Amino acid sequence: MKLARHEQLRDEFLHRINSGSWPEGSAVPSEAALSAEFGASRGPVRQALAALRSDGIISGGRGKPPVVRSAVVSQSVETFMSFTEWAESLGKVPGQKTQEIARRAAGALAAAQLGLQPQDPVVTLLRLRSLDGEPAMVERSYFVPLAGQPLFDFDTDSGSTFRHLLGAGVDLHSARHTIDAIAAEAQDAELLGIVVGSPLLRERRVTFSSTGEPLEYADDRYRPELANFMISNTLHGRAPVARVQGTTTP
Repeated sequence: MKLARHEQLRDEFLHRINSGSWPEGSAVPSEAALSAEFGASRGPVRQALAALRSDGIISGGRGKPPVVRSAVVSQSVETFMSFTEWAESLGKVPGQKTQEIARRAAGALAAAQLGLQPQDPVVTLLRLRSLDGEPAMVERSYFVPLAGQPLFDFDTDSGSTFRHLLGAGVDLHSARHTIDAIAAEAQDAELLGIVVGSPLLRERRVTFSSTGEPLEYADDRYRPELANFMISNTLHGRAPVARVQGTTTP
């Protein structure tokens, strides 16, 4: 069966990316230039570019020119690496903008994860995280008061809360991760600059002390074209989970 015109263009554009004709980080030619080169109307060109954008192969949209995305680089969650450390390990500039830090009742969900009652107090933190200035993840954390109190003495826009809490003597020892997909809610969409209902990758995490006490419940929601999760299997061992920065899932 003959491919539709936009599918032919998509495959040609993808070939140029994979062959290096359009290198990582380079600007994709304009719709007008591509239409002229291939003798096609703008409609199929726009559809082809939209398909590559949907697959996370190029960035752009919402008034931004398309750019070929960077290659995939992985980071093991087993190392208990913070977002800041992970970004720095990639040579990226991590960023954070605090939306709220407060002390309030845990609520049913956080209480269940932290072994508390819904009316018990927790320290909550909501931040937008970025990579090289591009919104990448919405971070929601709920700390038991003893673990979260040091955050009120820290500029949460300045860097890693994980590093600060460790330096303050908080016993962040191990974590349990749950990874799934979720549709972007209104707050996610506004912060990340995406459409409500867009797919996000969610990492829910419970962090424990060295004695097994839950200290933090986190709900981190990533734009999937910027950060994916990879599972590597072995026949005789448990499957380590890794966080991947980039465009495709290996």
